[in-house]
Amino acid sequence: MKSTRYPRIAFRSPDEIEARQSVLLREHVRYCINHSPYYKKTLSDARIPFEAPMGELLAGLPLTDKHDLEKDNDEFRAVALRRVIDIVTSSGTTGQPTRIPYTEHDLKRLAYNEAKSFIGCGLTRDDVILLTCTLDRCFIAGLAYFLGARYLGAASIRNGHDTLEGYAGIIRRHRPTALVGVPSFIRKMGGYLREAGLNPAAASIRRIVAIGEPVRGRDMKLLESGREIEETWGACVYSTYASSETVTTFCECVAQQGGHLHPDLAVLEIIDDDGNPLPNGKIGEVVLTPLGVEGMPLIRFRTGDLTFRISGPCPCGRNSVRLGPILGRRAQMLKVQGTTLYPPSILAALAAMEEVSDYYVSAHSDTALSDRITVHVTLKRDATICSETIASRLRAQLRVRPAVLIEPENTLRKIVYSPASRKPVRFVDRRGI
Repeated sequence: MKSTRYPRIAFRSPDEIEARQSVLLREHVRYCINHSPYYKKTLSDARIPFEAPMGELLAGLPLTDKHDLEKDNDEFRAVALRRVIDIVTSSGTTGQPTRIPYTEHDLKRLAYNEAKSFIGCGLTRDDVILLTCTLDRCFIAGLAYFLGARYLGAASIRNGHDTLEGYAGIIRRHRPTALVGVPSFIRKMGGYLREAGLNPAAASIRRIVAIGEPVRGRDMKLLESGREIEETWGACVYSTYASSETVTTFCECVAQQGGHLHPDLAVLEIIDDDGNPLPNGKIGEVVLTPLGVEGMPLIRFRTGDLTFRISGPCPCGRNSVRLGPILGRRAQMLKVQGTTLYPPSILAALAAMEEVSDYYVSAHSDTALSDRITVHVTLKRDATICSETIASRLRAQLRVRPAVLIEPENTLRKIVYSPASRKPVRFVDRRGI
């Protein structure tokens, strides 16, 4: 494999990285103005400081959010329909999915993006990667990881939505060395193998790429769910972050100190409530400008996700900026008993309880300024814990005491594993209903 397939821009100096990004950003903005009906309309008369430093150039560009994508979805497509070869859908803020068209170039870019992420966490063409994410239902993750593994030259096992028994058979027969999947499912798989008399740590898997759910907290340490996965499987867990709209992934490297940005593929900003850029370490909203996208190019896309930016040299040798763990979504911010919190903190506390086998959180509005949360759990077979004890443990960690309902497994599974959702539903927002 030729090294030219993976330009080492992330290993260059910060000044060199910014200089290269500035060139790519200018090209990207010009492409948007010339080819995207939406940006042609909104930017054609704007005085854009193309020759200014990157920060100043970004500040002169408008923010884009999911409401814009829903309202003017077709206006964002920047190529003729005959050039679109794949259509992905992403959940919208009003429940109406938005269409994201990918060209051949976009899928090659996606493959390159995922291959670089795999390389960062130590995977090579000698690995066999078990993919637990599906390729169907207009979902991009399964396709992205398959294309990345293919670009890397590694073998893929596309097992998708199979039973735990089916996965046990796959692992025994094909001995994959890496696993890609949602942490809650990987934990459940590990438990199933143990109950079946098998030792996951004695299996062939040595690296696990965790998608869709956080495995680290604000302090960058593994959450209980992440620690359990590493201990159960005897494997290293690498956290990732991505969105369908931006065609870009942040993935931890072998140093496991934040998700690396691929500087030739995107520009990252962290902004406050007023849209102002925040310095390193300050929690704000993730804003991404994906570079070099053809089908649906975006400028300063507000993801709605909250985290912080990390800069400075990484022990792996890269100088690209890194992204901290996703701490919540701006739209899901809760105000409970005078305390502000986000669903991931509640879910992390539940995941740490050994007696709890599954869970979700629902939110209701008491007033315009106060929310009420209810924790729904199902217990493991031999657990003797009561709802009062669970509520007390949650209060010790969260400073609020939610109502706790212990429910039958079948009742809870209908909510968490709804056929209408691609991922486990852990937060049900009933505020305003």
